[in-house]
Amino acid sequence: MKKFIILIHCLALGVALHAQEDVYPAKIYAGKIFLTNGTIHVGNGQVIENGTIEINNGKIAQVGAGITVPSDAKVVDVKGKQVYPGMILPVTDLGLKEIANGVRGSNDFQELGEYNNSIRSIVAYNTDSKIINTLKANGILLAGITPQGGTISGSSSVVQLDAWNWEDAAYKMDNGIHLNMPSFIPRSNRFAAFTGVQQPQTDPVKEALDKIDDIKNLFRQAKGYLQETTHKETNLKLEALKGLFNKTQKLFVHASQVKQMLIAIDFVKEFGFDVVLVGASESFLIADLLKQYNIAVILNDEHALPSTEDDDVDQPYKTPAMLQKAGVLFALNDEHAESRYRNLPFNAGTAATYGLTKEQALQAITLNTAKILGVDDKTGSLETGKDANIVVSEGDLLDMRTSIIVHAFIQGREVSLDNKQKQLYNRYKYKYELK
Repeated sequence: MKKFIILIHCLALGVALHAQEDVYPAKIYAGKIFLTNGTIHVGNGQVIENGTIEINNGKIAQVGAGITVPSDAKVVDVKGKQVYPGMILPVTDLGLKEIANGVRGSNDFQELGEYNNSIRSIVAYNTDSKIINTLKANGILLAGITPQGGTISGSSSVVQLDAWNWEDAAYKMDNGIHLNMPSFIPRSNRFAAFTGVQQPQTDPVKEALDKIDDIKNLFRQAKGYLQETTHKETNLKLEALKGLFNKTQKLFVHASQVKQMLIAIDFVKEFGFDVVLVGASESFLIADLLKQYNIAVILNDEHALPSTEDDDVDQPYKTPAMLQKAGVLFALNDEHAESRYRNLPFNAGTAATYGLTKEQALQAITLNTAKILGVDDKTGSLETGKDANIVVSEGDLLDMRTSIIVHAFIQGREVSLDNKQKQLYNRYKYKYELK
């Protein structure tokens, strides 16, 4: 009997210790919540001092100064604090890749083969990822979950970051198809000098053009297939491209070189696709052309070296301002593997230092991103009728020193800002009796 009781205690302790690492999704709050007395950064360039936001059943009902608050209402006083729209990470393997090297079972971000048009990243999204909660603690509340690999990787989906499973998380499913543009630059084998194995000489330009012909032929086949009223057989790979032709999906072209981006413009000319460039480090060189063809840009690595030796050393920092000046719709991303994407607001802070205003930089991680991902009708700014995706910070959200998130709401639910890293910090602070 004693052994049985001891076993029960051990199991209970194990459950408690395990639960200590868990952060549970917030329950739906049916009713009104008022955030009062804060400085509200709407996300569209407008700033409201001493403002109030009324949340009603998960939606923003009112935003402004002088809003009357009922005496019996639930109130969150944010006096002296800054209120922002929840940030959106536009292109990421979050929830698809947990431990990149050595733990294959935690990764599901890439499929075998070159043309994976029908692959859907949403069904592989893992809501139990420990990385997700570290992003929420930095104010990132939504993300574009994106497959990788091959020529066409598959479709991405937008998720909100407080959910039990992928069905709960889905915010907009299959919003885009992702294409990896072949490179026009030769890539040398850096291990050749050690192995003594010489690679055969190839022409990268010819190989890239041949690959592009294959891609265009695929799109032409899809166009013809989709124009047929009936099919003898269903072709899943061609069916998966239907959204590109009826404009329910965008084509996200991962490309950085000018030659690659010019090919992307060809897709607009020939097929009429809505194209978004991802990476696009050389986009500043053809900004006027991108504006002409209404091509949006997602800049991946702002804290990076210039693309070429001829560029200014600070060119990646200046590119957002140059795109803004040209009228190109653009968003900022963070794909840094070591920091695991949490520095998105500070990338925007750098852009604000190099030519953007603070509100323009904020838009590049909120409203602009929502427009590019096709969810601006629901989120991206703190406007009436949109989901209450809200972040409250002690100070400037874009400043690493003062950005301390104290409240976060997703669809009106106040979500936990706890995460495993905070728990470990508190654990060892307790162990060593540190205040």
